[in-house]
Amino acid sequence: MKYIHLYTLFLMFVCHTSCGQKHTEPHKDNINYNIKDTVTSYGPNTMVRNVKQDRNGNILIAASWGGDVPASPLSLPVGNEKYFMIDTKESVVVWAGSSVHGKHEGYAYISKGGLMIENGQLIGGTVEIDMNKTEGPGHDRDNNLINHLKGPDFFDVKKFPVSTIAITRVESTNDGNKKITGNLTIKGITHPVTFPASIEVKGGMVKASAKLVIDRTLWGVRYNSGKFFDNLKDEAIADSIEFQVKIVARK
Repeated sequence: MKYIHLYTLFLMFVCHTSCGQKHTEPHKDNINYNIKDTVTSYGPNTMVRNVKQDRNGNILIAASWGGDVPASPLSLPVGNEKYFMIDTKESVVVWAGSSVHGKHEGYAYISKGGLMIENGQLIGGTVEIDMNKTEGPGHDRDNNLINHLKGPDFFDVKKFPVSTIAITRVESTNDGNKKITGNLTIKGITHPVTFPASIEVKGGMVKASAKLVIDRTLWGVRYNSGKFFDNLKDEAIADSIEFQVKIVARK
């Protein structure tokens, strides 16, 4: 009987404690959307971001942990006066890689995206690349080189059909150009990148050109990399990939 009384008292205490607590949901206006504090992981767990924009035109990046997760398709705002939609027919990405046998070049294409312009200045933007449309020097999409690049050894486009970049910061440089920082997602892996760009805003059109060089191994593309494989000799492939980006965007 003594233990029954003690158990009853314990249940009354737990009920009083839990019932006395107030459970409130955070107000949306209190959520901090400051993207400059975004942290990218370089460890085995990769941080994948869904890029969105709020009604004020601010770029929002929602992070979630996971590995080998395809980049989420971009959701583009409609009716935002700051937003210039990318003309996919006039925009292109020229890529270049090399091995001991020489240099390989080709093309990739933007499937959708846009640039945020305020007072004639670039303030943000998002771009999505269709990895299935990767081409070789002669715009050929079906040859040994391109098929290999699309396969699991390289970009595994069946599993990761899109790559994305979200601009998080734009700074002016002394030569009148811009230094752009953004989050680049390839094969579901996101890392920050910084690169120079030239931006021209005239009327309802934006013309942008940029050069970006990355270490492919940071995005899980390790095929024949001297960092991870020994005695490759004439089979070694450079880790650096260069991208020359041309973008035309319109209201």
